[in-house]
Amino acid sequence: MPVEKRSHDTSNGSLPYIFSSADTNKPAPLVLFLHGAKDRGTDINVLLKWGFPLFVDSSASLPYFFIAPQLPEGQTWVDRADDVIALLDHIIATQTVDPSSVIISGFSLGTAGAWHIAASYPGRFAGLVATSGRVPQTLEPAQIAALKEIPIQIFQGAKDEKLSIEDTQNVVNTLRESGAKVDFTVFPEGDHFIANEVYSNPTLQQWLVSQSSRQPAVAV
Repeated sequence: MPVEKRSHDTSNGSLPYIFSSADTNKPAPLVLFLHGAKDRGTDINVLLKWGFPLFVDSSASLPYFFIAPQLPEGQTWVDRADDVIALLDHIIATQTVDPSSVIISGFSLGTAGAWHIAASYPGRFAGLVATSGRVPQTLEPAQIAALKEIPIQIFQGAKDEKLSIEDTQNVVNTLRESGAKVDFTVFPEGDHFIANEVYSNPTLQQWLVSQSSRQPAVAV
């Protein structure tokens, strides 16, 4: 369904974002999406050209709320992690969001941000979807351990020149050894830019609305 272009004021300046409402009157899940490096800037329309935002914008209706903030040039999601959480809290407070069904997802640079935010704010998310991105090496063992509480979906192209399948498999093994529930999907012919295929997949779309955390994702 057509998205809205909005902006949320933070202590670090405004955070533009794309918003789409759930097609239901009942409390619905929310998906927070973090874009990759090439989509940073001041033109939020670039987010709508491909990947998850394009899928949302092109869909007739969806059973979840969707928000996708945009970074200015030169910033990372780690830089704006608190602002992303503040935006999430704002949406939960003003929309009929089911706070126990909040999913975080990212592509490339956004995947690193999703890992960092999910690990830094344990209990806030019911699931994580990582596409074409690596786990930040700055995460401490305790933060990695916190991720075992949420289901994780990882997608990567076998021909991705920016990422090693072996490195990702090692992360998957580490997470599984800690007790995490991780699904790792490799696209045999895929390169780095597999987002269109990932987010339009009906199985993933169903997964997004079937997760629920034990603790609601509300501010403490």
